[in-house]
Amino acid sequence: MSQDFQTFLKRLEAADELRRVPVAVDPYLEMGAIADRVSKQPGGGSALYFERPQGHRMPVVMNAFGSLRRMQMALGVDREPRGLDAIADRIEGLIQQALPKPGGSFLDKLAKLPMLAEVGSWMPKTVRKGLCQEVVLQGDAVKLSELPVLTTWPEDGGPFITLGMSHVRYKDGRRNMGLYRLQVFDDRTLGFHTQLHHDGARARHGYAPGERMPVAVAFGGDPNLVYCATAPLPPFISEVLFSGFLRGEGLELVKCVSNDLEVPADSELVIEGWVDPAERRREGPFGDHTGYYSLADDYPVLHVEAITMRREPVFPATIVGRPPQEDAYLGLATERIFLPLLRMVLPEIRDMHLPAAGAFHNLVIVSMRKEYPGHAQKVMSAIWGTGQIMFTKGVVVVDEDIDPHDLQEVLFRLTSNVDPRRDMMFVDGPLDVLDHASDRFAFGSKVGIDATRKNKPFDGFPREWPRDLVFPEAVLERIERRWKDYGI
Repeated sequence: MSQDFQTFLKRLEAADELRRVPVAVDPYLEMGAIADRVSKQPGGGSALYFERPQGHRMPVVMNAFGSLRRMQMALGVDREPRGLDAIADRIEGLIQQALPKPGGSFLDKLAKLPMLAEVGSWMPKTVRKGLCQEVVLQGDAVKLSELPVLTTWPEDGGPFITLGMSHVRYKDGRRNMGLYRLQVFDDRTLGFHTQLHHDGARARHGYAPGERMPVAVAFGGDPNLVYCATAPLPPFISEVLFSGFLRGEGLELVKCVSNDLEVPADSELVIEGWVDPAERRREGPFGDHTGYYSLADDYPVLHVEAITMRREPVFPATIVGRPPQEDAYLGLATERIFLPLLRMVLPEIRDMHLPAAGAFHNLVIVSMRKEYPGHAQKVMSAIWGTGQIMFTKGVVVVDEDIDPHDLQEVLFRLTSNVDPRRDMMFVDGPLDVLDHASDRFAFGSKVGIDATRKNKPFDGFPREWPRDLVFPEAVLERIERRWKDYGI
């Protein structure tokens, strides 16, 4: 479903998912504190439209993606019975179509042509003009201080842009779009927080010291773009192409006014500039999604050449802090959407859960069908070797009939099925750079816990494993039919 950010906001308001704040609100701490309180309400609270940011003319929108319903609306599946899982179903169907069949013939190849045509329709299209360039500011007219950028936490190093999507291009022509925080240093420079493992950092490595890597930071556009910028995509799939897949049609892109990058034509606002890979400046501290301040460190500097925008733009922002926050629903989308891709590597997995309290990279719970000795340990090891999920500090494995989203049930199995010495596996490996618990930067220990039922063939368990307490189905059906008769 094709939509821009302002259309999305109108849909949210019509669905009673958005609240307008008509009074003046200070972007320094006050706005963030309001969003923090609202986002922690059951179900994520409402999206917030701050009409009068103190000292600024441009309205600010926060918590736009902070509920399951709003996330489904952003990704165009709010009318699908399976919600986010409908996207997973589409991905799984494409995988099945793309996989070669044993003894495949020429006719099999012809059968794939409709799929190839569909993929072609997701490709971006370049247009000459875009709404995002109705107003163009260059030279001395560029003033980042005129944007309503938030300072969220009292010890933050300054105001931080938190929902701008940074577009860069590798030297080989590949494009990347990532959601990186940007600290406002002054009217013309930003801290470009591309961490060690980020694609934005990899792209920078292809440029020589003193060479200018062009950067464009876009805000708004199709609401699915925020999710695409965070999605753990395989390196051969661009975020822009994935957005086209979700929309069912390719994005319209427009060339920037000061460099050769292309950005979504219907963006609210675009900051254009460049980064010298050799230049560093102290960035941070920053109140992060771990619930702690990430420490100040040296990061690249984004020099701003131009700001373009709509005539009446809105400024998207988000609060980053102790879970649950708005990003919990971005993590939920990843959990559901990318399950089929994980199953390509690990077909024995039935389901998985990334609890928000684990900040998405600290804990993963998987249910699986155990088929041989060491099978649970194999799954743990494979997770630590797969894409961005490799940062997971803790992997808990439960049986296939256990719902990994039912944390009470998982805790029950964790405490009752586990012998600590036998069922816990420790390894060393890469960690997220924001992890503060390890002695070493971006490296430390991880734990896998086998909370499955144990048996003699697979686990060498010498005793009889007790059976779960379960009422017969016939009894449960009977009391369901008669429940009103009981007068309870």
